[in-house]
Amino acid sequence: MIVFCLTFFYLIVEVIGGFWTGSLALLADAGHMLTDVAGVGLALLAIWFAEKPASPEKTYGYYRVEILAALTNAVVLIFISLYILYEAYERFRNPPEVQSAGMLAVAAVGLVINIAGVVILRSGSKESLNMKGAYFEVLSDMLTSIGVIIAGVIMLTTGWYYADPLISAGIGLFILPRTWSLLKDAVAVLLEGTPADVNIASLRESLSKLEGVSEIHDLHVWSLTSGVNALSVHAVLAEGADHDDVLKRVHDSCTSEFKIAHVTAQTERESFSCHEAHL
Repeated sequence: MIVFCLTFFYLIVEVIGGFWTGSLALLADAGHMLTDVAGVGLALLAIWFAEKPASPEKTYGYYRVEILAALTNAVVLIFISLYILYEAYERFRNPPEVQSAGMLAVAAVGLVINIAGVVILRSGSKESLNMKGAYFEVLSDMLTSIGVIIAGVIMLTTGWYYADPLISAGIGLFILPRTWSLLKDAVAVLLEGTPADVNIASLRESLSKLEGVSEIHDLHVWSLTSGVNALSVHAVLAEGADHDDVLKRVHDSCTSEFKIAHVTAQTERESFSCHEAHL
């Protein structure tokens, strides 16, 4: 909430400053700041939704709202980056004069605000894709504030106004790869792909070697949301193996050796497994 209020305040300052000074770099940074505000706002909304209890209609609760927030943030940021690159191209053709001193002052305020945001969000970014998206927004905006300051100094001391669109293009190119990575992570969760922090080959091998297990099949691992991985598996019992003992070994192996929070395991005899064995 603190970061949201800080970034929203600076967004207003930067838009006014960009039009006042005529700086595309400031306006480009303001566009990025808009996604900061949206990203942090969506993160807050997702956190609020995720705390809602599960219901008969939403048996897993509202965990996926976080991923939808990250996906929305990434898509918006890609469009803004492309627009920044287009505007930078137009200004390379005809660079306008920029009020460099005012541009420097606005960018300096933004740098202080972004440093505060990075410090506040850093710890949460390691645990949540949603918070990671918000953290990267603020971190990259801190770097672009530094870029705007550099452009301001160049134009103030040399009068070389090509620095403004040059820095703007750099901002756009810097945003795109990081945003693409965030977009891929969000889509992977929505498509229920195997989580990046789970080695499914090692998991399969580990479960197959458990005492009382002759083979496994129908092994699926997916993410409900960042850091909340789920698994379902069928374990074929070895001759004489006890159902409860094998079930406990499978559950303990998944939760202790691998990052699985929700385990659904079915044990079955060889005579039954042949009817439904899949990959």
